[in-house]
Order: sequence, then structure tokens, then C-alpha cells
Amino acid sequence: MKTTIIGYPRIGGLRELKFASEKYFRGEITAAELEKTAKEIRLYNLNLQKNSGLDIIPSNDFSFYDGVLDTAFLLNVIPERYTALGLPVLDTYFAAARGYQGEKGDVKALAMKKWYNTNYHYMVPEIDDSTEIKPVGTKPFDLFKEALENGVKTKPVIIGAYTFLKLARYTGTKTASDYADTIANAYTELLSKFGEIGAEWVQIDEPSLVKDMTAEDTALFVSLYKKILAGKKNVKVLVQTYFGDVRDCYNEIGALDFDGIGIDFVEGKRSLDLVKANGFPKDKVLFAGVVNGKNIWRNNYEKTVSVVNELKKYADNIVLNTSCSLLHVPCTLANESKLPESYKKHFAYAAEKLTELAELKNILDADKPAETAEYLRNVSLHSETRAGENPAVKAKVAALTDSDFVRLPAFEEREKIQKARFALPLFPTTTIGSFPQTAEVKAKRSAFRKGELTADEYESFVEKKIAECVELQEEIGLDVLVHGEFERNDMVEYFGECLDGYIFTEKAWVQSYGTRCVKPPVVWGDISRAKPMTVRWSKYAQSLTDKPMKGMLTGPVTILNWSFPREDISLKESAFQIALAIREEVLDLEANGISIIQVDEAALREKLPLRKSDWREDYLDWAIPAFRYVHSGVKPETQIHTHMCYSEFADIIKDIDDMDADVITFEASRSDLTILDVLKANNFRTEVGPGVYDIHSPRVPSKEEIKAAIEKMKARIPVSKLWVNPDCGLKTRGNEETVPSLKNLVAAAKEARSENN
Repeated sequence: MKTTIIGYPRIGGLRELKFASEKYFRGEITAAELEKTAKEIRLYNLNLQKNSGLDIIPSNDFSFYDGVLDTAFLLNVIPERYTALGLPVLDTYFAAARGYQGEKGDVKALAMKKWYNTNYHYMVPEIDDSTEIKPVGTKPFDLFKEALENGVKTKPVIIGAYTFLKLARYTGTKTASDYADTIANAYTELLSKFGEIGAEWVQIDEPSLVKDMTAEDTALFVSLYKKILAGKKNVKVLVQTYFGDVRDCYNEIGALDFDGIGIDFVEGKRSLDLVKANGFPKDKVLFAGVVNGKNIWRNNYEKTVSVVNELKKYADNIVLNTSCSLLHVPCTLANESKLPESYKKHFAYAAEKLTELAELKNILDADKPAETAEYLRNVSLHSETRAGENPAVKAKVAALTDSDFVRLPAFEEREKIQKARFALPLFPTTTIGSFPQTAEVKAKRSAFRKGELTADEYESFVEKKIAECVELQEEIGLDVLVHGEFERNDMVEYFGECLDGYIFTEKAWVQSYGTRCVKPPVVWGDISRAKPMTVRWSKYAQSLTDKPMKGMLTGPVTILNWSFPREDISLKESAFQIALAIREEVLDLEANGISIIQVDEAALREKLPLRKSDWREDYLDWAIPAFRYVHSGVKPETQIHTHMCYSEFADIIKDIDDMDADVITFEASRSDLTILDVLKANNFRTEVGPGVYDIHSPRVPSKEEIKAAIEKMKARIPVSKLWVNPDCGLKTRGNEETVPSLKNLVAAAKEARSENN
């Protein structure tokens, strides 16, 4: 039995790629120096996997920003507005990823969306009627050769033709099927090249096969691969799926000339049943995803061995695999110097999952697997009872009734009460919450954590930054203010640190997009609020101004979705436990004079099941009530806001309206405000603030650009329901970008206001 993985984290164990890339963006290092860091990371990963005993090691899982964007550049799917800048290829690539504003021109970045049901974001390929899909890049071949020169024949990894066409945005009259022949020819050429340079296996990722597929979708997939595989020579092709099961096309995949089929047995609810019911082709290798690539808990060898033994009845040749790329977990526990062993022994990051694969291989190859030392140690570990149970919290969740999730009076009556209370102008302006986390802010927080600052010194510094932020917002002319969130490291980790039941890591960084990395906290036990979490800072900020000050919280679903969750209780149970705690904070803020409270649910759609048949029972029936419970106890005159970003909202827009918030702000700028048509078509009742400019790009939008966005909004949404705001928090931007952008935002709103009076 052999082992492999789908992909490995590319950021470096200490985020070396992030820091080198950001230096490159600032002009502090050259492209050659950036590439040097990248190569060091790749070779370190290569040797780590080789030394772990992994049999089939992937290559081309590295990316400077995003693998889908890499594929677009490989296939010549590069919008003309980027190539017209006349920049070097690497800078053209970064212009598509981040936008560009300089002497060569001014262009926005490509749209960015969530990668299926994860917190990773991919860049959306953009195809117009003149796009000529053909191989033009050399990256996958270069990285294969690089590994070969270092003694390892790897398995090159590329995004599949079907998935690429399904993820792309079509800006002309053509659709995916119109590009089927040209993309099939391109992939045939890629496989031929891989064969020429000596690749034995090529992994083609097709995660879109785990989504709902129509007959037309299946026909497109089959037609693509009949053409692609007809031309393969001297190379074996693995079609790799993940994030679910392939119930809509299992037999079609098996009938095609693939040499290997990768199936997810962790998230794939029906994967094992599909194999049992239909068998597995005798001429193919089953790449069995049995090690969870998305969570950090140790694999349960007893369960995994049982699954693999069942699969052996149907498949003659099995390769042990991860359920998805290890991109979604941290690099290594070796960097966790402060985490007690009593916690660490339950966790497996990417490097430790390599060890798990090696141990599982040894166990399954043994004459008596259940008697091996590795197996017995693992059984003993999973038989331990972890501390962290809170009977009082469990009882509160169990006692919830339908009325607890209903806010009274109804929305329309509350809207009138709030309009009278706040008397805000048309197109009220605000921000999403955070202000730039400058080097000074990060340094002070680090000094406080290290004990170099006393609590009083640190809190005085935070108060100073809040006062500066409030003064700045009043000077700019914003209508509803925020305190800036200078006390927070992350919108989820901060709250985790304030809640009982969470534990925290030191270096468990995971890539979210590009150079943005997050450090998800770990849900260890039952969750409860030990003390107020934000009241002090919001109350202080409100004391500095007569304008409304938003209290800023993260919602229960987002806190859960951006944590590593428990696997011993349901997600619903965890979400309701967190909702109990956030509700207490909401009521505390209200009692302390905060009249507008924003409860962010940025990740609401993130864990929505990929198949619609699972949406309601498996997710929406508890996710929406969890949010409603958070605010159902506030007074009618208290205005509840929420925020959502980088997801496709159209298909759940009615559920979003049913969250019963008073105001919802959406990420919308990178998608050209297309959500406006969805809101209009569904008679969306909630007041809305579609983001008018992209904060994930270093560009400064002009007043005219923002004004054009407002005009687009006015044409689709009643002006009485419109807010004007950026599309997300400003923590990742600098003051030099933030201040002029917000000044232009306020100027555009005032101009639109005067024209509407």
C-alpha cells in the first residue's frame, strides 16, 4: 500500500512567503529574492515529504498567490487590461491578484470568491469572447524539473478543465461549453508535455464534481475527458476530487480512461456507499482520502482501518491519501512551543499528517494491524476523556424554544422607530469595523503579550488609538463611527480568547488568500462567556463622540466556521453555545448605551453544504436561528447590523433576509455590485450597504468611481435603504490608502445626497 497527499501548505512554517511577498510589493526586495524564498519553501516541503516516507509527492501545489490564478496564467486566460500594463509576467500576475495603481495604469483586481466550503479564497478566472485558451506558461513543468533535480520524481498537480470552466466568469456571450474543445486540446498538450519530461502520475483536481451536477454538466465533463485522455501517452492520470462525494457522476468517472480516481471518504457522505453499491474499476487505482485535510484532530486509526478494510473488498490497488489539500491546516506542531503536551498530543498539523499516513501504511501492511504499537497508542489516545464539559451550557442550549429566536416587534415597525431615533441622512456612511493595524499597534500588542508592557500601559495605548480613530472619522465626516478594533488580533481569535472552552495556538497559521494568513482558535470544550469582551472599548469610544458608535462583534456562525471545530459534538450544538455567549455581549453593549451593534457573519455561507439537498437540515436550519438568537432580546430602537463577504449570496438571499438584521453590508466591489440585481429581484427588505470599493487591493478609489457605484445602487435599491461603506474591514490596509479612500467615499455620498434632495 502506498501513500500520497493532494497538496501541502505553501506559506512556510513561519509565513516566510507572506513576508517576502509583502517586501516585494513594497519594493524592498527583487523578484529574484522573492523567488529564492519561494524555492527554499518548496525544497523544504519536498524534503520533509520525502523523509516522512510519502510514496507519491505532489509538485505545482506551490503558488505565489492562488492556484486557480496560476492555472489561468498557464492557459492564457489573462484579461487584456492586465497585459496592457506592459509589466513583467510576475507583476502582471500580482496586478490581476491585487489590482494595480501606478505609472502604467489603474486596474482593479479580479473577483475573489470562497474556495468551496473553506476559508480559502480563489481568484475568479475571467473569460471573454476573444479569449484563446492554450498553454503558454511553464510553471508546472519547471517545478517538476526542480524536484527531479533534487532527487524526487513528483506527481504534478493542476486544476482540472471542468472545474476551471465552472469557476470562470464569462463576460461575453459565450459559455463554458463553447470553450470545451480548446481547453481539451490545451490539457492534451499539457499531458503530452508531462509525459515528455518523465512524469509518471499527473493529478488533475476536479472538486466541482462533488457539487450538484445536471445532465449537461455530466455531459460536459465526459466530453472533455474523452478528448483529453485519448491523447495521453507515457503518463498516468489521477482525477482527484475532494470536499464531498461524486454521487452524480461516479459511474461516468469510472468509465473514463483515468488511471486513478481520488475520492474523499471524510466529507464524502456517500463515498463508501457508492463504492459498495457500484464496485470499483479493476483497472484503476483508488486514491482513498481517509486523513482529514481540513481539521487538526488526530486521525482515529480504528475508524480509518475499518474504512480501508471495507474498501479492500472492492478495490485491488489503494493509495492512502488526504481528504483534500493540506493547504487548509497549519504547517507543523514543531513550532507550538507554548502549547501543553496534553493538548498537542490530540492534534495533527500538515507535517504530523504525513506521519499519520506513514503509520497507517505500516498498520495496514501488518499481519495483525490491531496489535501494532502505532494502532494501540492511537486507540489509547482516542479513549481519553478530554476536560471541558459545562453542564450548565448544555442545559441552556437544550432549553431553547422557537420563541427565543424571534425578535419583536417586526422589522417594518422597528425600521420606523430606528429612522426616528437616529435621523441619519440619505446614504449614511460608515465602515465595516477595523482600522489599519499599523506596525506600532502590532508591536505594542506583542510587547504586552511578552510582559514588556503592563496592562495599564497597554490599555492606555489602546485608548489613545481609539481616540485618534474617532477624531479621524469625525474629521472625514462619517455618519456612524467605529472604535477601530486596535485591541484585537483577529475577528475570531480575539473572541476565542475571551471565551471559556477555546484554546489557542502560537504558530498555527493558515492561508486565507494571497498573503493573508489566519490563526484559527480551537474549540476544545463547551463554550461560555466568562466576562464582557468588548463593552469597555465601545463604551469608551462612544464617550468621545455624539455620533452613533457601532459595537463590533463577530457572530456565532463565523466564530465557529473560522475555528477548528470539535468532532465529538455537532456543529449545531457548538453554534448555539457560542450564540449564548454573543447574546450576553449584545445585551451588555445595549445596557451600556451602544445603540448600533454589528454582529459580523462574514463566513455565513462558507460551510453551506455543496449540495442543495443538504442545505437546510445540515446547515441553514441552525445557522440562521443561531444569528437570530444573538439579537432577539434587544430593544426595537437598537439597530442590529451584520456583514458578509466573498461568497455567492444569490441562492440563499431569502435566508439572509430571514436573519432579521436591520442593516446588512455585503462585499460587492470585486463582483461589480452584481448582488444588487439579486436584492432587487427578491424584494430584499433589510437595509443594505453593498461595498463600494475593494479594501483587499492597495488601490485608492476616486470619488467618481465611488459615485458611479452609488448610482448603480440607486437604480436597484430604494434610496431610503442604502448605506455607503467599504466592502470589508480596513485592518490590512495602511493609513496612506485608508484616509483618502474614506474621504472620497464621504464626498461621493454627500454629492449623491445633494442630488437626491
